[in-house]
Amino acid sequence: MEGKALALISGGLDSTLAVKMVKEMGIEVEAVHFSTPFCQCDKCSVTTIGEQFDLKVHYIFLGEEFLSVVADPPHGRGSHMNVCIDCRILMLRKAKILAEQIGAGFFVTGEVLGQRPMSQHSSAMRLIEREAGVEDMVLRPLSGKLMRETRMEDEGIVDRDNLLEISGRRRLPQFVLAEKLGIYNYPCPSGGCLLTDPEFAARLRDYLENEGTLTVEAILLLKIGRHFRVGTTRIVVGRNELDNNILEGFAQRGGTRLEVEMMNGPLTLVMGHDEAAIKAAAALTVRYSDAPRSELAWVGVRSGDFETRIYVAAINEGELETLRIRSSQRREK
Repeated sequence: MEGKALALISGGLDSTLAVKMVKEMGIEVEAVHFSTPFCQCDKCSVTTIGEQFDLKVHYIFLGEEFLSVVADPPHGRGSHMNVCIDCRILMLRKAKILAEQIGAGFFVTGEVLGQRPMSQHSSAMRLIEREAGVEDMVLRPLSGKLMRETRMEDEGIVDRDNLLEISGRRRLPQFVLAEKLGIYNYPCPSGGCLLTDPEFAARLRDYLENEGTLTVEAILLLKIGRHFRVGTTRIVVGRNELDNNILEGFAQRGGTRLEVEMMNGPLTLVMGHDEAAIKAAAALTVRYSDAPRSELAWVGVRSGDFETRIYVAAINEGELETLRIRSSQRREK
């Protein structure tokens, strides 16, 4: 087995610590950073790690292939729409191809035993390795002493005494280790995947149930605004100028655009031309504008070359909540 390692880094603390530990063992390391349409990771922090550790970093975007996994995950989902096991399998499969190209013989991750309930327990880790074709080739320095020996240890590439036995969701051991290794400027350790967010998961679940094939463009729409449904039609109401600009672009590609006349307020997108949905969208648009709640307002409606106006009052709160796409765990304000 080659003594060079390929580290999977997210930009978070755990993978940063793992890379630092392996480099201090005198092992040659390159890194790969995977991103997906659902990532909220700070790519800048990954670049900074590369610069600080003199580490070559490869960047790989998992697009349509990952979306197909999200739509139909072979190993199921977590508590929301997260597909952690299949995500990890896909990443390691891609990492294996890259490792062959750069001459790396094994992989390093910042995984901690017991930290994530779906994918970071012993049986799940073995399953992931087996299905990715990298069995006993993944070194997890933070929890290595708690796990069975890897090929790297058997072949003397890695000394087991240099591995740690961190486990569970408690973060204090990592903070202590970071100070010991001289790592001070690291990002918040919380997760960066939208699939674990209950509100986004509700939108995504609704999309898959009602609108079919998942695309990167659809994910962009799901990330912004306030989302409502009338029958089979999605309505998205902008929250700010950035949302409004994105919704304008979607409207130009075939949606229906609504905006309160002579008043500050959101741009609203109706994904189609359903009359009932457009009427509801008009009332929603007034609700989130500066128009007085007790008065009617004119809402301009445009779909392609067709334009009209609707004179309507703001939707009442009870009806609004029946239309909102939201998680059952909490209501969006």
